[in-house]
Amino acid sequence: MIIVGITGGIGSGKSIVCNIFRQLGVPVYEADTEAKKLYETEPELKERIRKEISEDVFDKKGKIDKQKLSSLIFNNEALLKKVNQIVHPQVVKHFSEWKKLFKSPYILKEAAILFESDTDKDCDRIITVSAPEELRIQRTMQRDKKSKEEIEKIILRQWSDDAKIKKSDFVIVNDEKQLVIPQVLEIHQELLSLTKEKA
Repeated sequence: MIIVGITGGIGSGKSIVCNIFRQLGVPVYEADTEAKKLYETEPELKERIRKEISEDVFDKKGKIDKQKLSSLIFNNEALLKKVNQIVHPQVVKHFSEWKKLFKSPYILKEAAILFESDTDKDCDRIITVSAPEELRIQRTMQRDKKSKEEIEKIILRQWSDDAKIKKSDFVIVNDEKQLVIPQVLEIHQELLSLTKEKA
């Protein structure tokens, strides 16, 4: 089984691309979504957040308030790094169990910060979803109701499209001019050919 990483900056349209792959029967692991679930289910993770980050990010029921946690780390690079160091190993562990559930020729691991978290090294191939920055900002403002300044700060923390593309095997351009489905189908066929060669 081939592990294919899929990444792209905020607002690039990774979810749309992942949904097309799902329609083709490809299992998709969404690292960011799973990380949020692990905040609820992993006692070790919760304990480390409590001890190493802050007691204040927990609500009255003892659950992590993700809004408070986000606010706390948003402008604090050191704390953000620390949270990532706590969460990412748990996601890696969870993913290695999840992938055992499938017998698919290849699976997708979707992560916004695939390169930044150094988990690209666990993938056999990488797809970057690319879109112009202005379009990404517009999409994210509509979707997340964030200000332009907030989104620009997030973009600054992520690798640029150019840097990602240099380290990727495939690129999907989601600029609302080029059709996305034919690009996905072409990559799908290439990946299937690759898995046949490996078999």
